[in-house]
Amino acid sequence: MDDKMRRGLKTRVNRAAGQIAGIGRMIDEDKYCVDILHQISAARSALDSLGVKLLSAHLESCVLGHGTGTEHEAAKPMAREELLDEVRIVLTNFLK
Repeated sequence: MDDKMRRGLKTRVNRAAGQIAGIGRMIDEDKYCVDILHQISAARSALDSLGVKLLSAHLESCVLGHGTGTEHEAAKPMAREELLDEVRIVLTNFLK
């Protein structure tokens, strides 16, 4: 993952963290439940967007680039079927 991608992901994480902190403040301030639920929806959306971006980067570098030296240093050597199984598991867990 290059520095630009890392900075972009970190920005998205910070945005989601801010939204979650805002939810806590809204609860402390006894805000209207529907407004809190809207903020929860926005935080989920921010996390989903972060996940899609990270999953796309993983597919590009670690799956399609497997064996080319572009994969993450923690990626273990895997056969094609193992890579597909990993993607299936990650997608299943991400979409829950």
